[in-house]
Amino acid sequence: MLLYQAFVALEVAEQRRREADQDRLAALARAGRPQNDRSIRRLTAVALASVSSAAASLARRLDQCVADDLAERLGPDRVAASH
Repeated sequence: MLLYQAFVALEVAEQRRREADQDRLAALARAGRPQNDRSIRRLTAVALASVSSAAASLARRLDQCVADDLAERLGPDRVAASH
């Protein structure tokens, strides 16, 4: 049983070493690239966030208008009678 545990421990250590090497090589590869990819993603995210915010604001205004119209159509008599 101890031999098996030692084998597993060595295998896990080797796997971690390979992953660390891969991460190190990937970081070196990224260091040579310009940061344009990041700025494009950031600009896209900001643009989509502003569109989302505007759409949410428009939906809130529309909901308020629909609620006002509904209250106006029902009137105070119908609202009181439904309760």
